[in-house]
Amino acid sequence: MPRNLPAAGQPIRLDHSGHFVADAQAARAELEALGFTVTPYSAQVQPDPVTGEPRLTGTGNICVMLPEGYLEFLVHTADTPIGLEFLSALGRRAGLHLAAFAVDDAEARHALLEAAGLEMRPVVHFEREVATETGHEKAAFSVARLAAGTMPEGRIQFLTHHNASALWQSRWTNHANGAKSLDAILVSSPDPEETAARFARTFGRSPEPFGSGLRISLERGALEILPEAAATDLVGRVVEAGRSVFVGLRLAMHEPAALAHRPGARWVGDALVLPFGPALGPGVWVFDPA
Repeated sequence: MPRNLPAAGQPIRLDHSGHFVADAQAARAELEALGFTVTPYSAQVQPDPVTGEPRLTGTGNICVMLPEGYLEFLVHTADTPIGLEFLSALGRRAGLHLAAFAVDDAEARHALLEAAGLEMRPVVHFEREVATETGHEKAAFSVARLAAGTMPEGRIQFLTHHNASALWQSRWTNHANGAKSLDAILVSSPDPEETAARFARTFGRSPEPFGSGLRISLERGALEILPEAAATDLVGRVVEAGRSVFVGLRLAMHEPAALAHRPGARWVGDALVLPFGPALGPGVWVFDPA
């Protein structure tokens, strides 16, 4: 648990990625074929501002919970503002549309970003019911999100976990493929300097050279920004030409060679690069040896 909760003082950790998908069962099948353990489906709710009764936020999910970080796969549940925003992004393509970063105080991070001149949505408080081995618990979060359209990559949010143990249950964090941690989200950008400058402003961290692109390191995890041509070579196709978009996930894994037989798999140095399957949209897994 300490590996997934940021220390006090507003450091930032890469918490999870967010795939927008049309079919949770098809996504589950692809993930399980790769040796991931996948959580049961859960619909996200938030309290009604008048009655206090839970109401659908607009999305539900399945997740791959790693010992460090997790991967979220979202589907539409209701035509709320978030649900309609989800459908708009999914209409462009299935794939990575969300990056979430853990902080110790989402409301303080919200105030900090507003003071820096960034347009923010109000802080929201989400929860979802999670089955445990002894019953059910509520996984609860406070979330500070940049305003829609602020970042072309998609939904960027900072969150504080209020019951993290409900998420990181040991039965979900052990994977047949040996996956251990979410180490980076990869971005394809027609202008890496501009993309890096936007994210550096939200993180308060400076980018550093990384291969042909740039990297912003966090307390745990990182954002890797590739020139569009380099990202196209990695993915094997253009994901969205001329637009800065999320295109890949870097995970640490015991013995990535166990997946080298998968269609499209290839080695780039010590990392195994494997395309996402059709249900997950265009993009790649980058599996580093743990």
